[in-house]
Amino acid sequence: MKAIITGATKGIGRATTEAFAKQGFDVAICARTAADLDAFEAELNKTYPNIEVFTQVVDMSKKDAVKGFAAAVVAKWAKVDVLVNNAGVFLPGELTDAKNEDNFELMMDTNLYSAYYMTNGVLPAMVEQKDGCIINICSIASFEPYGAYAVSKHAMLGFSRALREEVKEKGVRVSAVMPGATLTASWDGVDLPKERFMKPEDIADAVWGIYNLSKQTVVEEIILRPQLGDI
Repeated sequence: MKAIITGATKGIGRATTEAFAKQGFDVAICARTAADLDAFEAELNKTYPNIEVFTQVVDMSKKDAVKGFAAAVVAKWAKVDVLVNNAGVFLPGELTDAKNEDNFELMMDTNLYSAYYMTNGVLPAMVEQKDGCIINICSIASFEPYGAYAVSKHAMLGFSRALREEVKEKGVRVSAVMPGATLTASWDGVDLPKERFMKPEDIADAVWGIYNLSKQTVVEEIILRPQLGDI
């Protein structure tokens, strides 16, 4: 069994990679920082010696880099069972502030277009085998007006819904996962207790559960929030 997870060295991506590795999946992972990727690869190889770990340094905001990673995985593995489009970036700022133009473009490239190019790179193999699962990590910002970031996440949810309709009769399941505040690097510097956040491992468990359902069942959308609500 083969799983691809983007943005895999931290937070939800890291926890999701570990969740699939624990189940004996070979994993193909990417990240922007080579040192982080090498360290995580070594840890995975030590903890799960019976799986294959394929890594590639990828800046997910770059179209050619994303397409190159997808092509490399498909060339290596004839069958891919699950793609988790997790890579994302949060940069605070108002949509109407012209000074945030570069940040807005970076978030759209990383949060939306990377998922589009990864999906289009992997989907033909899934359609051919009439089996596969694509899980897009969206956000509660997918339906809340949280500044410029929310635009990219609204679009990610729309992408998930449109994709689901296009491939549902081709044996490919598509799910959108919308977590609330999760204890990841995006919240570094925030003066709140850890207990106020969800754990990345909880989101990863939900992702695994979505995949692990029978093939005649799909979780189209799922919302997860801290017990005490949004932050």
